[in-house]
Amino acid sequence: MHPFPLEPDRAAMTEMGRLVLERVVDRTENLAARPATSALSPRAEADLVESFLAPPPDRGGDLKVLLARLDQAADCALETAGPGHLAYIPGSGLYSAALAEFYNRAVNRYGGLASVAPALAALEESVIRWMARDVCGLPEGSGGLLTSGGSMATFSATVAARHHRLGEDLACGTVYTTAFAHHSVAKAARLAGIPAARIRTVPHTPDLRMDPHAAAAMIRADRGAGLRPFLLVATAGTTDTGTVDPLHQLAGLARREDVWFHIDAAYGGFFRLTARGEERLAGIEKADSITLDPHKTLFMPFGTGTLVVRDIAALHAAHDGTGSYLQDMRAAGSVPDSGQLGPELTHEIRGLRAWLPLHLHGVDAFREALDEKLDLAEHVHDTLSGVAELEVPQRPDLSTVIFRVRPADGSRAAAERADEASRRLLERINDHRRIALSSTVVDSRYTLRVCVVSHRTHHDRIAEALKIITAEARRHTTA
Repeated sequence: MHPFPLEPDRAAMTEMGRLVLERVVDRTENLAARPATSALSPRAEADLVESFLAPPPDRGGDLKVLLARLDQAADCALETAGPGHLAYIPGSGLYSAALAEFYNRAVNRYGGLASVAPALAALEESVIRWMARDVCGLPEGSGGLLTSGGSMATFSATVAARHHRLGEDLACGTVYTTAFAHHSVAKAARLAGIPAARIRTVPHTPDLRMDPHAAAAMIRADRGAGLRPFLLVATAGTTDTGTVDPLHQLAGLARREDVWFHIDAAYGGFFRLTARGEERLAGIEKADSITLDPHKTLFMPFGTGTLVVRDIAALHAAHDGTGSYLQDMRAAGSVPDSGQLGPELTHEIRGLRAWLPLHLHGVDAFREALDEKLDLAEHVHDTLSGVAELEVPQRPDLSTVIFRVRPADGSRAAAERADEASRRLLERINDHRRIALSSTVVDSRYTLRVCVVSHRTHHDRIAEALKIITAEARRHTTA
């Protein structure tokens, strides 16, 4: 008799669930006290990784022991769920979304065809329509699909744009983006069959935004050379600096030049729930397609992305397909089959992890949390701007603040010394293990980032972060 059969009885299911729930609640309750980075030495980390490469045994093990091992694996990582994670673009993960996923994975309904689970498909469609119309301002008739993340959303958008503007002749198609676009944009274009040589990097203005005049000149030059411009990609909140491109101007350019206008709002899009975000992201409603990441600024679990489009028919035309084995499936009325809108046919009901938190907490809870992040970012900017040893190049559009060690003078040698000092500064900051920051390169300068996104990050942790950053920056000049 196996200790944990494939079909446990009620008592066994209850006990198994209790063991998991207790560990999850303990971890979640103690997130504020947990270190922001792994405490393991490189050797201990390598040993742990090696232990997890072992194959499964023939005989089952003990759940308590296995959960303890999982805790070790989870500890050997950045604490992305905690309030000190200010690196990259955090995805903190709502507890209510985790509960939704537990329920979802247990009932295990199929999400690719609406007729298999019509009410749950309608639930998912309601989330998509809310994102498309209420959040992004797209018109009635817009829609989209939930994806595994922004990369897959951008890929599907690129395929739709390619199909709509180029048809089957891809050879001369050209794409336009910037150096600050997420790398998934160029990757999506390559995967969609566009050669790397046809992916144009549009120059940016001094404030790090796509230059609409330069984009227009590049499109006209390519068209004059016999190429076929078909896709212009702007960003509403770059990963590097949180900067928003001039969406209104770029939308007008796309309309005049008859190219598909896609906006990567994976990070910034949900700030539209706030008054400041709606103002700063004005123009997003003019896009043909938009990438959103609920696992960023809706605080959902990783693996939750969204593509919304103005014309759902264009998305369907690019991804439609069927087989004789699906002949028994019937249409589900006003709810589209998500398997006909993207590359995946088989997937779970992804909308539940967003639907339950939105209905449980209400939209206002998310709006207030995002407003708090904007406030905290302004506070970070204002405080670091007052530190003489630091250079803070720009005010944040959203919730990312960039800074670096100020060079002694305007020479290249001084800039190189400041870059090296900035690298050491990042190491010293992260060595505290109370916060985790990351870096990027902005106009050839090594630059540190503070990205305030987690719903668990509040003023107390930001005050602590600023104290650490300021102390370490000043220590650099006196060392």
